Amino acid sequence: MTNSMPDKIGKYEVRNEINRGSMGVVYLGNDPYINRHVALKLAFLDSLNDPESGERYRKMFFNEAHTAGLLTHPNIINIYDAGVDGDNCYIVMEYIEGGNTLKPYCNTNMLLPINKVVEIIFKCANALDYAHRQGVVHRDIKPSNILFTPDQDVKIADFSIAYLYNADSTATQMGAMMGSPRYMSPEQLKEEYITNQSDIFSLGVVMYELLTGRQPFASNSFSRLVNSVLNDEPPPMSNYRSDLPEALNEIMIKALSKDLSNRYKMGLDFAADLSKAFHTLKKSKEDVFVKERFNSIKKLEFFADFDDTEIWEILRSSTWKAYHVNDDIIVEGDIDDCFYVIVNGSVEVMKNRSIIRRLRKGDCFGEMGYLSKTKRTATIKSLDCTSIMKINSTVINQASINCQIRFYKVFLKTLINRLSETTEKISQEV
Repeated sequence: MTNSMPDKIGKYEVRNEINRGSMGVVYLGNDPYINRHVALKLAFLDSLNDPESGERYRKMFFNEAHTAGLLTHPNIINIYDAGVDGDNCYIVMEYIEGGNTLKPYCNTNMLLPINKVVEIIFKCANALDYAHRQGVVHRDIKPSNILFTPDQDVKIADFSIAYLYNADSTATQMGAMMGSPRYMSPEQLKEEYITNQSDIFSLGVVMYELLTGRQPFASNSFSRLVNSVLNDEPPPMSNYRSDLPEALNEIMIKALSKDLSNRYKMGLDFAADLSKAFHTLKKSKEDVFVKERFNSIKKLEFFADFDDTEIWEILRSSTWKAYHVNDDIIVEGDIDDCFYVIVNGSVEVMKNRSIIRRLRKGDCFGEMGYLSKTKRTATIKSLDCTSIMKINSTVINQASINCQIRFYKVFLKTLINRLSETTEKISQEV
């Protein structure tokens, strides 16, 4: 007897099927009392009615509601309700739009940015730390059990084989080998006592896959897989990606240590090292970004006579602004004391709604306002996507004397050229 989609389960309206797993089929449902979408998980009828394993299957099915229902964490799926309606055993869960998991992002063609992977594993490590402190070991952490929301957040799901233990006792875990072999810890494969460190190992495998698109213990047979997990060290992730920092490889080694004394004790320890790596990656990315800006302005004619140190001073003293097509950069009548250098793109100068001139990459504007701090006499608009370096007079005055001298020398040359162009134009008109 197989499941057919019912119209209603308990008080919940059933809309359509959204997923199938080892423990049941999941439908999109609606709670009519509060008008909220929910995920309705129904146990497979054939499995429930099996004379040999039906009772064990029923216990495992409701184990998810019991264990996950104890947990309230932003990165753990919420369990709202559970029950029996006729032949149907059901669990009511938080509905995640799209129902995507991390599994597709373990493919070499769909890898997420490194920073995003670090953020995901950081959130999972914190969520597991919370669950472990409540006495819950998940036992089946893998990409397909971690939901990926439309706003790129994560939710750990499927607590069907989770183990609830009393941290103060020496109770023996239930059952034999349980979990997904490719993500099992050595102690799971050896059917030894399971602790929270087993989940940490599994999360380490997930991190490895998300960063490389490969499995750390690849094998085409179960026996070889077991032997590899028990005896082999995973290949360094840098073998597959040269852009991965060594800090992440060190974290992976610790998470996947076969020796429990060397593996992370708690998810919080795992998360702490990931946090350090995240800040290092962020700083590295910012350094590359600033270097790109340095290279851009060094090529401009305005900075041709500046040495590298002076260019860095100017860069650190200025503001970098980006504009879209037809954005106002300066508005006639505004007051400011800034001088502008066009790094990329082009602008048009307008006075009384008439175009006076067009300026391009390497050109400057705003000289008179910079000197006099009076109202701007023209409007400057971007003609295309434009990057502008905005230099404030107060900040420049705090630069080194050599840098100030170099800046004002070029600035005055630019001002004189601009005045000459204006005088010549007036003469031609007269």
